[in-house]
Amino acid sequence: MYANVIIDISHEKVDRPFQYRIPDALADQIAVGVQVRIPFGAGNHERKGYVVEITDRAQWNTDQIKEIAGVVAGSVTGQSQLIRLAWWMKERYGSTMNQALKTVLPVKQKVQKREDRLLVCRLTEEELRAAIDEAARKKYRARERLLRAFLESPRIPYGIALRQMNLTAATLKPLLENGTAELTAKTVERSPVEALRRRDAAAGPDGDGRGAVPCALNPEQQAIADDFAARYDRGDRQTSLICGVTGSGKTEVYMEMISHVLRQGREVIVLIPEIALTYQTVLRFYRRFGDLVSVINSRLSAGERYDQFERALNGDVRVMIGPRSALFTPFQNLGLIVIDEEHESAYKSELSPRYHARETAQERARMCGAAVVLGSATPSLEAYSRALRGSGDGYRLYRLTKRAKAGSRMASVRVVDLREELRAGNKSIFSRELKEAMERELAGGHQIMLFLNRRGYSNFVSCRSCGQAMKCPHCDVTLTLHRGSRLVCHYCGYQTRTPAKCPSCGSPYIAGFGTGTQKIEAMTREMFPAARVLRMDLDTTSRKGGHEEILASFAGGEADILVGTQMIVKGHDFPNVTLVGILAADLSLYSSDFRCGERTFQLLTQAAGRAGRDGTPGQVVIQTYSPGHYAVDCAARQDYEAFYRKEMAYRQVLRYPPVCELLAVLVSSRSEETLDAAAAQLHGWVLGMPEAAQVQLIGPAEAPVYKVNDIYRKILYMKQENYDILVKIKNRLEDLSSRAEWYDRVMMQFDFA
Repeated sequence: MYANVIIDISHEKVDRPFQYRIPDALADQIAVGVQVRIPFGAGNHERKGYVVEITDRAQWNTDQIKEIAGVVAGSVTGQSQLIRLAWWMKERYGSTMNQALKTVLPVKQKVQKREDRLLVCRLTEEELRAAIDEAARKKYRARERLLRAFLESPRIPYGIALRQMNLTAATLKPLLENGTAELTAKTVERSPVEALRRRDAAAGPDGDGRGAVPCALNPEQQAIADDFAARYDRGDRQTSLICGVTGSGKTEVYMEMISHVLRQGREVIVLIPEIALTYQTVLRFYRRFGDLVSVINSRLSAGERYDQFERALNGDVRVMIGPRSALFTPFQNLGLIVIDEEHESAYKSELSPRYHARETAQERARMCGAAVVLGSATPSLEAYSRALRGSGDGYRLYRLTKRAKAGSRMASVRVVDLREELRAGNKSIFSRELKEAMERELAGGHQIMLFLNRRGYSNFVSCRSCGQAMKCPHCDVTLTLHRGSRLVCHYCGYQTRTPAKCPSCGSPYIAGFGTGTQKIEAMTREMFPAARVLRMDLDTTSRKGGHEEILASFAGGEADILVGTQMIVKGHDFPNVTLVGILAADLSLYSSDFRCGERTFQLLTQAAGRAGRDGTPGQVVIQTYSPGHYAVDCAARQDYEAFYRKEMAYRQVLRYPPVCELLAVLVSSRSEETLDAAAAQLHGWVLGMPEAAQVQLIGPAEAPVYKVNDIYRKILYMKQENYDILVKIKNRLEDLSSRAEWYDRVMMQFDFA
């Protein structure tokens, strides 16, 4: 048997596995994640490494493979747990070990620490004046400038001395050597919560009135917190699902659970689905737990990310908040993982390994004896189905049935049929009812949120003469019109200017069709010129700090109307918002995803939950061309149970998850001919397997977007009630494809839906 060992996970040159023979004496001690001592390099210097894979296949001549020297005592650390988790992800989701390792160990190299350096004067005032006179006599102009500056301040930042005083290292060297000055350095922690800390301090000891004192829980909340604590103390780590209406105070329950776990000396990870939620969420947790809290997300610099992982390793941080990648925080004694808004599709990775954070969190929790808590007003059908099963492999189900704030009640919801608006002669994106409601709320000094799940100015641009749409040259999609006459592909990022004439027929009649958030913003400003309007989408939040800036402005009352995509309707708490307008509920209703009804219901319900959260009655206007669809109807009534029954009936008929397991095999290539051959061979292999009779096989079919960035894509679908059977098929396809003639020219990914 052989062990593939990764030598140093922090250094890019040796972050690949090296193979060693497992001696018989160590065979029962070697497992994935164990730290071992191995001879390395030409001099056989002993190094430490982690076992990432055990195999019976030798990659090299067996005479050239060295033996493992020994096992490091007490080597099961937070990092070894993550390596074991990477192995589990590789096996479950189908990927290479390197892909899995790069997912769970994202910090590849040590980042240089940031330091504050100061030049400190070591002379008395009398000695300093004498030194100034000597420098003037010898015409040392640069040295004289620094010494005179020391008269005003004996401590000068090193960067200012170099830049603003026009000094060089050569000028400073003799002063440092003769003791005139000293260069001191202090390591500065790159903390992403520093801005929150300053803002909270400026707001006074109580911040927004909550301060660090825990909020008093209502009876429903307290009962959940007490039951969780009792179960946790007796070692019951069954996954918990908190199903609570929007505004029911799930976050307060999370914090009570976290407090209980922290008191036992353990650590906590809190997952949130979007970076847009980071600002408000972290602020609430920071006010409760102070400097024990930190955050990790993709908008942080490499230095900030490195510092947060180091702080977690050192025990300086005990609560890490962030999107999906925060799940891999290297805590040594993890006790709880909270997944807020667990239904969100953002928890599913689109890159290999295509893991789901919910399942991966449960596996990591199992490895370290931690608990998992899921929360949502609109749980995924997968989670809710398991919760209804109760004990065994199910979840512990908790319910919060009313809003937490006294006097706060669910918003009233109106559904507007846009077909009727058109018949009445209203061709505007704003229905008459929504326009009247906006006028009324603005007059009352309240705030409004307008939701459209499509960014840009127009959906597509086409020629009015020949009908030719402007398409991306690299993808099978139309280009989206943005302001400044920019045409952008939202798949590969390709950009170009809007042509003056149609490339197909030469006609000058080029126009945009459809509506995006940019256009809604412009129309809103035109219709309500006195209103202050903000827009929040991927374009306005692309720079670092963009989310926080927009949300802070809106929360501070600096805008009356917030226009945005789905990032504005998830989890935010704006007390003065009394009206939410959902401009086109159908945009997510008729996509090619079998979950489109579920996603639409969740989006509409979450959007409706933003209104009337502070006692003032709220209202929601849902504009749709499909008012009779059960996803729209149930969302308008805020009736999750009714939606669940209807959607599960649909899944039963068509055998979709959670009724049945679904494996998608995605194959892609730059050559259509190679792709066709590979997809056909994969299909033939599956048909030839013993399990074929038990599997419903669909495809291979072209992907919904067949070409992306000049790469062609096809999908082969398999349905089976037994997950293990699909895993067997996946493993065999991996093995067979590795020996196929087309292997190096085709990328293959496995996706368990």
